[in-house]
Amino acid sequence: MKKPILTLTSAAILLALGACSQTNTSVQSNPMNTSASSDVASNILLQEYKGPYGGVPAFDKMRKEDVKPAMKAAIDAHLAELNAIANVDAAPTFENTIVAMEKSGQLLDSVYTYYGIFASNKSSPEFREIQREISPMLSEYYSKMSQNEKLFARVKAVYESEEMQSLSPEEQRVTLLTYNQFARNGATLEGDAQARYAEINKQLAKLHTQFANNVLHDEEFYVLYLDESQLSGLPESFKSAAAAAAKSRGKEGKYAITNTRSSMDPFLTYSDERGLREQVWKTYYNRGNNGDEYDNNALIKEILTLRHERVNLLGYDNYAKWRLEDRMAKNPKNAMDLMQKVWPAAISRVEQEVADMQAIAKKEGHDITIKPWDYRYYAEKVRKAKYDLDSDEIKQYLQLDKLQDAMFYVADRVFNYEFTPVPKGSVPVFHEDVVVYEVKDKESKALIGLWYLDPFARQGKRSGAWATTYRGYQTFGEKKPVLSSNNSNFVKGPDNGATLISWDDAETFFHEFGHALHFLSTDVQYPSSQSGVRDYTEFQSQLLERWLLTDEVINNYLVHHETGKPIPASLVEKIKRASTFNEGFKTTEYLASALMDLYYHTTDPANIDPQAFEKQTLNSLGMPEEIVMRHRSTHFGHIFSGEGYSSGYYGYMWAEVLTSDAAEAFEESPGGYYDQDMSEKLVKHLFSIRNAMDPADAYRLFRGRDAKVEALMRDRGFPVSSSDK
Repeated sequence: MKKPILTLTSAAILLALGACSQTNTSVQSNPMNTSASSDVASNILLQEYKGPYGGVPAFDKMRKEDVKPAMKAAIDAHLAELNAIANVDAAPTFENTIVAMEKSGQLLDSVYTYYGIFASNKSSPEFREIQREISPMLSEYYSKMSQNEKLFARVKAVYESEEMQSLSPEEQRVTLLTYNQFARNGATLEGDAQARYAEINKQLAKLHTQFANNVLHDEEFYVLYLDESQLSGLPESFKSAAAAAAKSRGKEGKYAITNTRSSMDPFLTYSDERGLREQVWKTYYNRGNNGDEYDNNALIKEILTLRHERVNLLGYDNYAKWRLEDRMAKNPKNAMDLMQKVWPAAISRVEQEVADMQAIAKKEGHDITIKPWDYRYYAEKVRKAKYDLDSDEIKQYLQLDKLQDAMFYVADRVFNYEFTPVPKGSVPVFHEDVVVYEVKDKESKALIGLWYLDPFARQGKRSGAWATTYRGYQTFGEKKPVLSSNNSNFVKGPDNGATLISWDDAETFFHEFGHALHFLSTDVQYPSSQSGVRDYTEFQSQLLERWLLTDEVINNYLVHHETGKPIPASLVEKIKRASTFNEGFKTTEYLASALMDLYYHTTDPANIDPQAFEKQTLNSLGMPEEIVMRHRSTHFGHIFSGEGYSSGYYGYMWAEVLTSDAAEAFEESPGGYYDQDMSEKLVKHLFSIRNAMDPADAYRLFRGRDAKVEALMRDRGFPVSSSDK
C-alpha cells in the first residue's frame, strides 16, 4: 500500500486548516494590522506570497525560529475573522456565514505550508522542540473554533433554514460539511464536558507529535554500516547507493543501510547474509519499540484512552463508530466485512508462497524455517524460478527521470496537461534537489499551476512518499494557480548517475503523481469541497498506477540506463505474468495493519497493552508467522501520529475495490487506458469534483453502478466466491 499524504497533527486540526484554507480573501482586509510586534510584522512566514505565478512561498528565506510566532499570529488572525462572522448583526445566511468562513484563514494556511515543510522535509531536533510547543497551540485553536457557540448557532441556522433547499448541490454539501465539522467535534457539548473535550484535543496533539518524532528519531539514528566483505548478493546499483549514503554521513569507504523502507526492502531482498538480514529487519520493525525514551508503547495506550474518552463525551460507543460515520464505509462493520472477504484468500496464498520458499531453501541445502527476514529473499528466488524474473534486471529499465517523463506523457494524453520545467532560481525551493514545473492546458495554454518535486531521501526528511498542496484551487477573489507537490525518498544515484528504482517504487511514484493530478484538476467553487473522504481519496491515485503498464509507457520510457535500449518484450511479458506474484505477502501485511487499526479503535483501551494486544489479535486472526504487519503498532504513524487514517487504514482497500472496478471499465473501452471518452468521464466525475458531492454518487456517474469487490479479487489472483459476484 502506498504511503499516505502529510499527517502531522490530529485529523480534526487538519480538517479545520483544510476547510479554512486555499483562499485569498479574508473578512479583515489585513489581519496583521492587529499585531503590535515589529518582529512578527517582519516575519517572512506571514508575508503575502510574492513573485511569479500569483505569488509563491518564500522557501529560500524561511527560518525555523519564525515558525512559532508566525503560527500564533496566524491563529489569532483567523480566530478574529471567525469572531467577526459570529457577531454579524444580520440574520444568518449562506453568504454571510458559510461563504464568509470559506473566505477566512488564508494567513493560517500560508503559515501551515512552511510548518509542513519543516516537519516533513527539513526536520531537526531543534524543530521537533518547536513542534512540541506548536501542537497544543493548534489544538487550542481548533477547540476555540469548534466551540464558538455563536458561530455554530449561525451555521446551524443556515443548515436548518429554508434557504438550504434553494442552494446548489455543492453549496448544500459545503453547508453540511461545515455543520458536521462543528457537531461531530464537540460544539454540542456544554460546561465541563466541553472543557474536557478541548483538553483532550490538546493532550492528543502533543502525543501525536511525540509519536511521530520518536519514529523519526529511530529512522535517523539507527544506521548499519557495512564493509566490502558483508555485501554478498547485493546488486551493484544498491551498493553504489549505499556507499554514497555512507559518504554523505562522513563514513567514506563504508556502506550505509539506513532505517527506511527504501533501503531495508532491497537489502532484505538480495543480501545473502542471513544474520545481517535479521539485524536490518529487527531494526526497521522495532522502530518506536526499543524500550528507551523514544519508545511509543505507553503513548499508544494514552492516545487510545483519550480518543475513547472523547467520543464517549459525544455519545459514541467507540472511536471507530465516530470516525467512520461520514466515510464511504459508514460504520466499522462494513469496513470489517470487506477485509474479511479478502483475508482468508490472502493468508491461504501466503501458505502457498512459504511452501515454495521452503522448497527452494531445502534444494539449496539450507535447513531453515522461513522467518520474516527471509521472506523477501526467498520470494525473489521463487520469482526467478517460477517466472525467470529478476527484480534487479527490471530495475535497470526504471530510471527516475524517464519515469517522470512517462508520467508527463500520461498527464498529456489523459488530462490534456503539459509540464515544462521552471528555470532554476526563478521559483524559491527549500532544498537544491527540489525541481519545479509549470502545468498548462495543452490546447488553451492556460496556466493551471506549479508542480514541485522533492524526490530524494536525506536526513531530516520523513520516510515514505506523499503529496500535498502549497496552495489549492481557488475561485474567491483573484484566481491563482495551484501549487502542488510530490515528495519521495529515493536513494540518489551515485555521482549524478541514473537513479534506478524498484517496480514497487515506480508504482508509488505514479500513485503520488495521481494525488498531484487530483489537486491540479480540481474544479469546485468552495475550499471545503477540496477536502477528502479518506476511504475514497486514495482511489484516484491508485488508479493512476495502472498507466505504468500500458504499452505506450513501456515502449517509450522503460529503457536501459546504459544502452538506452527499450525493455525487451519478453521481460514485459514476465512482469505481466508475475503481476499477482507474492500477492499473499503484500495483501496480508497490509490487511494485518488495517484490521489492527479497527480492533484498536473498537476495543475498550483499558483492556489494551499494545504489544500483547497486537500479538493476541493477530494470533486470533491466524496471522502467518512468516509475516508481520506492514506498520507495526509502535511505528504506525498513519493512526498514531495523527488522526487522518485512524480507524481508516482500511480505506486503501476500500479505494482499491473502486480502482479495480474502474480499471476494468478502461480495459473494456475501445481505446483502453487512453480512450478519450473514458478520460473525459474520469476527469469530470472522479478527479475534478473532489468532495463537492457524495463520492458514491460521483462513482456511479462514472461507472453507471456501484463498484464490485470481485474486480479486486480478480486483480489479485484470488478465487472469487459466488457471494462476491
